[in-house]
Amino acid sequence: MAAELLKIHPDNPDPRRIHRVMEVLRDGGVVIYPTDTIYGIGCDIFNQKAVERVCQIKGVPVDKTMLSFICQDISHISEYVKSISTPVFKVMKKALPGPFTFILDASSKVPKIIHAKKKTVGIRVPDHNIPRLLVERLGNPIITTSVLDEDDVLEYTTDPELIFEKYKNLVDVVIDGGPGNNVPSTVIDCTGDMMEVIREGAGDITKFAEV
Repeated sequence: MAAELLKIHPDNPDPRRIHRVMEVLRDGGVVIYPTDTIYGIGCDIFNQKAVERVCQIKGVPVDKTMLSFICQDISHISEYVKSISTPVFKVMKKALPGPFTFILDASSKVPKIIHAKKKTVGIRVPDHNIPRLLVERLGNPIITTSVLDEDDVLEYTTDPELIFEKYKNLVDVVIDGGPGNNVPSTVIDCTGDMMEVIREGAGDITKFAEV
């Protein structure tokens, strides 16, 4: 059965449509949604079968993947990480919501399937209403992993209608929230003594911290 293409305005999301997608997530569905960077593929982090589906769509083994997830805000993050040092917390408070993925030590609340063989987890709070509203309504974080394009020139697909054509038989809902970007988030490893940028992306963390 083909996915549903659902238009949701990014600045003023229709609550009924957000609720519709939330119900799909709650029922173990996989959705594609916009973020402040590239479109993401996701599901409820606590639904193991849905997480396995996301890994299958991406073509990566579950035990070798490093999946990140979206939280609603900083206070939500604290449930899923062991601790956040004061310097890191100060940076996150300034930088989030924003186009950053912070790698932190995972707490026992994070399902093992998410951090696989590593004890860390990537966490995002995107500057975008749609994914944050979905997390708020669902009550759980959702997986975020990028929608890729096989074209070497266009690494990320930005047009939601083209995304729908490509993924309509693999996922349950594709949200059309307008054009996406083609630059991923900046990834910062916060597990050591110093914060370390391990992928340069859309965000400039040096505005908020010395790394």
